[in-house]
Amino acid sequence: MTRRVAMIAACPYPVPQGSQVLLRDTARVLHEAGHEVHLVVYAHGVGEAGDEFTVHRCQAVPGYRKTAAGPSLAKPLADMLLARTLRRVVRAERIEVVHAHNYEGLLVALAARCRPLVYHAHNAMADELPWYFSGAARARRFGAWLDRTFPKRADHIIAPHQSLADYLISRGCEPDKVSAIPPAANVADFAAPEYHDAPADVLYTGNLDAYQNLELLRGAINAARNEEPDVRLLVATASRDCDLPYAAEMLHVPDQAALWDVLARDVIAVCPRVSWSGYPIKILNAMAAGRPVIACRSASGPISDGFDGVLVPDNDPQAIAEAILRLRHDRGLREYLGTAARETIRTQHRPALVTDAIERVYKAVCG
Repeated sequence: MTRRVAMIAACPYPVPQGSQVLLRDTARVLHEAGHEVHLVVYAHGVGEAGDEFTVHRCQAVPGYRKTAAGPSLAKPLADMLLARTLRRVVRAERIEVVHAHNYEGLLVALAARCRPLVYHAHNAMADELPWYFSGAARARRFGAWLDRTFPKRADHIIAPHQSLADYLISRGCEPDKVSAIPPAANVADFAAPEYHDAPADVLYTGNLDAYQNLELLRGAINAARNEEPDVRLLVATASRDCDLPYAAEMLHVPDQAALWDVLARDVIAVCPRVSWSGYPIKILNAMAAGRPVIACRSASGPISDGFDGVLVPDNDPQAIAEAILRLRHDRGLREYLGTAARETIRTQHRPALVTDAIERVYKAVCG
């Protein structure tokens, strides 16, 4: 049974970074399955959306064009305007279910008093807030209060992995109202991978915010260059005018197509994140492109160590450096891991599986 869905996210759109990619891919797989999807977002973004589903934008806040994640003085006003837009869309389009992404999307939907409401969690606030504020202990306590207070007010919660689902249950969400549904990814979006005999470059993709733990990447690159000074680091990001404190080749990635072009190279993807509650979409993209990924254990997504990627202890730059040096000279190992990574995405994250799981959630909340 198809539904009329309002998918709400308190963020600029489109932006080629994890949360917006998860938002777009969720909307896209539902639209392709025949559901009528209405995406409700901020007034601005980067480039043109180019989506087949309908995008509704709230009124613009003068001077507000920020695309990076994190707090902003303009966000409360933008969220008020977004709640008003959501109410209008729900009435005009006869919406059957509201699907709210991330914490702010949940808060906007609650403020708009829209039901039934599905909350699509992207993280735990107790885990993420300390990355944005200097008083980590206080931020963690406040985040834990948020985790206890708001997710359980939704009619159902979708978590991208079981660890976050279990955490939200431990914070008061009813177990039968929490589902672990991994993000969708489609290997058909990516070119068939190529591998070469020359030493591979190291690639980081995504934003440069604090929670990405880029200091760990810097330490790993420095350690690798102590052994092999010609190790080359590529940083593909939508951010402009970035000044990293170590030698890297900056690649401006304004949209998804540009990211796909970067991932068509024979590279080693590195994800230095240790924040456990989120789901690094950069890992899914790299795996779908057939690239070997080096990741920390706490934020490793679907990687199985030694089978479809390489896992290292959290915050261990030497371990990452050793993995880089091993992979950059071993074409056969890069090809083995990359081929297995594509198969993992093809079998565990294919859109049909994700669509079926979300449809079951909609059926439960719509009665």
